[in-house]
Parts: sequence; structure tokens; C-alpha cells
Amino acid sequence: MNVLVTGGAGFIGSNFVHYLRRERPSWKVTVLDLLTYAGNLKNIAELVEEGSVRFVKGSIADKELVDDLFKGTKFNLVFNFAAESHVDRSIHGAQVFVETNIMGTQILLDAARATGVERFVQISTDEVYGSLGPTGFFVETTPLNPTSPYAASKTGADLMVLAAVKTHGLEAVITRCSNNYGPYQFPEKLMPLFITNALEDKPLPLYGDGLNVRSWIYVEDHCAALLLCGEKGRSGEVYNIGAGADGELPNIEVTKTILSILGKSEDLIQYVADRPAHDRRYAIDYSKIKSELGWEPKISFREGVQRTVEWYKNNKEWWQSVKTGEYLKYYEMNYANR
Repeated sequence: MNVLVTGGAGFIGSNFVHYLRRERPSWKVTVLDLLTYAGNLKNIAELVEEGSVRFVKGSIADKELVDDLFKGTKFNLVFNFAAESHVDRSIHGAQVFVETNIMGTQILLDAARATGVERFVQISTDEVYGSLGPTGFFVETTPLNPTSPYAASKTGADLMVLAAVKTHGLEAVITRCSNNYGPYQFPEKLMPLFITNALEDKPLPLYGDGLNVRSWIYVEDHCAALLLCGEKGRSGEVYNIGAGADGELPNIEVTKTILSILGKSEDLIQYVADRPAHDRRYAIDYSKIKSELGWEPKISFREGVQRTVEWYKNNKEWWQSVKTGEYLKYYEMNYANR
């Protein structure tokens, strides 16, 4: 089985590559990643060095490169993680989100059809649904209502995948997951940013009143769901992936949990001005993937956060090396004047 993992040096993608090596060791895995600020070859370096994973540097929006890659290797499965994924960055500039997330996905779809890929898995996000009130859950038939350029670009990509299924008969599924956390996550996202700041006794910049609610899932649980969807999901279907009630928490509670595990004072919390169009609440109903494929999360929120905190404590060299240069400029631009 030949598998292509795009964005496989990023946070979720690299965790998935490690998961594949453990669960499907006979599979031949190729990673395509441009290594932008959020992609880090260190995440999969040991696998590349030992020869169990092949790495190709490049963008999914580079049609010539993608076409050559697909012609050179007969891929059975494609998992498309590659995406610009940070909401705040999309607010500052949306063009690269359109180029990578929509046009890049279409280039992959064209190459997959041309070379007879057996299954295409599009990794999407619950943000395509927009925002919820204090009650209710996102289901697969919830109308798409993106509220940020990032979410709009992922929505566009999802629709291109569904169009390829309906128009060309491509075998493809879409997964929409809630907020992930775990090892290798770039520290612009809430969990790694707050963990690493707290480790250095720096302020934790919390948007608004801290009551925006997200559904948090440990990345390894997400990886298990993705493999199931790739092997057993029904073509043309969307599968929501989430952690249920255990992981549905307001950001202030997530923040306090991190500080509690680290033994740090809540005085480190610094409330900052909210970002534009900040969705109030996400909550995922994952009953479809549970009933059809037998998946459900195994790792509780508290256990997952403890694992994540320990990873960042034990890998200071990794995160200190990325919290420099361009990252610091962005951090100052986004938080210093709020």
C-alpha cells in the first residue's frame, strides 16, 4: 500500500505519520510538505532518516511538482492535511489560504483522478459550520456557514472534493474534526502557546472573556479516526470527529487546567481584546462515525492535557527553536497591542 500524506510535517499530519508507522508498518509512506512556519521536518526526522518514510519538499499548489509525484508513484491512498490553518493569520491576509486550501486541493484531486487513486481523504474542520449558541451540536448535515477566511477556504476545498465525487466518481471522504492538541503543535495555537508561555512564566493572552467554547480532542484519537475513514469510510460521506461532552470546555477552563497541571498561578492569565468574528461555541456530534465505523475517543481531556504538558516540558529545544524570528514578529503583532 502506497500512501501520500500531504502536510505530513505539520502538527496533525506528523502525528498521523507516526501513527501509521505503528499501526500499518508495511505501508510505504510519502510525505509532501512545503515546510512553512508551521511545518517542521524535525517532527518526522527519525522516520525519514531510517528510511521508513520518504520526504518530498513542495506545495500542493505546485501543479508540476504534484503531477510528477503522482506519476512517479502509484498512490493507493491520499490523506490531505496540507493547509494554511490559523484563523488570525487568515484575517491579516487571505490570499495564501485560497491558493493552498482551495487551489492546492483541486490540484491534488486532479492528480488523484488521473492516476487512479483508490481513496482520497480530505481533512477538514468543524469551523466550516460557523458558530453555535449555548446548546446544540454540529452534525454532518449542518449548513456550512464559515465566519473567517480560513474557514471559508476549507469550505471551498470540501465542496471541490464533493464535486469530484459526484462529477467524476472519485472515491473520497471528508472528515471534520474539533480542536486538536498534543505533541508537535506549533505554539501559535492556544494549548501549546499557553503551555510554553507558562513554562517561562510569561503572560497567557486569553481572548475576550475566555468563555468561547471549543471541543478538544487529543490528536492520537483523531489519527485513529482518520485511518478508519481511509480504510472503511463510505465514499462521498462526511464524518464528524470530536471528543463529546468531556472535551467541551470554555477557553478559560482549558487555561486553568494547564496552569493547574504545571503548578502555576492564575495571575499569568492576561485578558486581551477579542479577535474579529470570534465564533462563540463549537460542539461536535460524532455519532455517525461511531455507529458506522465503531470509533470513539479513548483519551480523556485531563489525561490528554497531562500528556501534552509532559511532552512540551521534555522537548524544550523543539519549541524554543520555533518561538524565534518570524514567530516573535507575528506574536507581537497579534497580541502586543490588544
